[in-house]
Amino acid sequence: MMAQRKMIQDITEQTFLAFIESNFTGLAILIMLLLMWKLEFIASILNLKAFAPVIPSPLRDVWAEDAYEKAREYSISSTKFSLIESTFSLALVLVFWFAGGFFWFDSLARQWFSGSPILIGMVFLGMLFLGQYLLTLPLSIYDTFVIEEKFGFNKTTPKTYIIDQIKSLALAAVFGIPLIAAVLWIFLNVPHAWLWAWLLFSAFQLVMMWLAPAVILPLFNKFEPMPDGELRSAIEVMAKKCEFPISGLYIMDGSKRSTKANAFFTGFGKTKKIALFDTLLEKHDTAELVAILAHEIGHFRCKHIPQRLVASILQSAVMFFLIGLATDSHGKFSRMLFDAFGVADISPYVGLVLFGLIFAPIGRLLGIVSNQWSRRHEFEADAYAAEHTGSPVSLMSALKKLSTDNLSHPTPHPLRVALDYSHPPLSQRLEALAGRMR
Repeated sequence: MMAQRKMIQDITEQTFLAFIESNFTGLAILIMLLLMWKLEFIASILNLKAFAPVIPSPLRDVWAEDAYEKAREYSISSTKFSLIESTFSLALVLVFWFAGGFFWFDSLARQWFSGSPILIGMVFLGMLFLGQYLLTLPLSIYDTFVIEEKFGFNKTTPKTYIIDQIKSLALAAVFGIPLIAAVLWIFLNVPHAWLWAWLLFSAFQLVMMWLAPAVILPLFNKFEPMPDGELRSAIEVMAKKCEFPISGLYIMDGSKRSTKANAFFTGFGKTKKIALFDTLLEKHDTAELVAILAHEIGHFRCKHIPQRLVASILQSAVMFFLIGLATDSHGKFSRMLFDAFGVADISPYVGLVLFGLIFAPIGRLLGIVSNQWSRRHEFEADAYAAEHTGSPVSLMSALKKLSTDNLSHPTPHPLRVALDYSHPPLSQRLEALAGRMR
């Protein structure tokens, strides 16, 4: 047994050393992936340490002792699970990479459908998607039915979960397959393919923004018109005051899956609609709900939505330009990239996957800038809500309830905030709103 273990260790070391000697591009990618995992690990540990064992004095009017301790336990459990999940994902990529999985899948797809490059690409991508889905499904189930269940959030039944998975896979097939097939056709047949693929993708994004609330969301949730009454009247008055035309007010059955609460807008132009989770109505009074909606209206009135849309479209333009370099059959960069992952033939479908792997860490770092921009927008929307409701008190009360009900981290570490938080921490939002009372 010891001899076999020593032999396996020697072979592993020799394989790794050979990889380093012959594949400097691959080594650089490997180091980048490991450094990003290490950054996530450090941010998670620092964030746990930032959760003080006792309630900080500025937040003692926000948290009850038992709720604070429950939030701390939830943070510990979710962080541990997140670390396991990220480690598993990294290990999955590395094992697949070093075992020659990309070359193997490409070879299988070419053997099965040698006459159609698009069909080969769809089979290759389909095998990767299905493999990743099946391997990560147990983690999703554990998160929903163990962690979320333990802390009282989960309301999803096994039947609902299975139906949701089937619907999600069906939608991925209905919308994803034609889009990917069109992108592959463009890269295989059209000059300046990255430009046309970007235009197609941008058009698809815009269509989905219109289609999602009208067609997709109703497949998962029921939307009932809000009945006449105090709340509906108060929302309509606020919308009119903000010159924000709406064509409908709806209540969504969010409690079907979770106790967590939310509200959102759908639609474009003069057909804007407002949807509130039923869980939100259960936990907030009319003034707080109006303040929450005034905050969301603030995003529209401050032009945040079109700004983010333009930024997203421009970012996707850069991405598709780089994808063009990664899939260029005569390019030096694409040749180095494919060699790094042990794939002989350069193709658009393999290039899309390899680019996704190397761009993920880069996108994570670029997200720091995006998150900072988003947090600034949240402060502006808070200020808008405070101004148009006449006082920040109701919004402050609503934010406190949302934070405690969702067991949010009250004092997250700055590194975790920079990496992940699109909204400012509660203490910063309360401080900014309190400043408007002076």
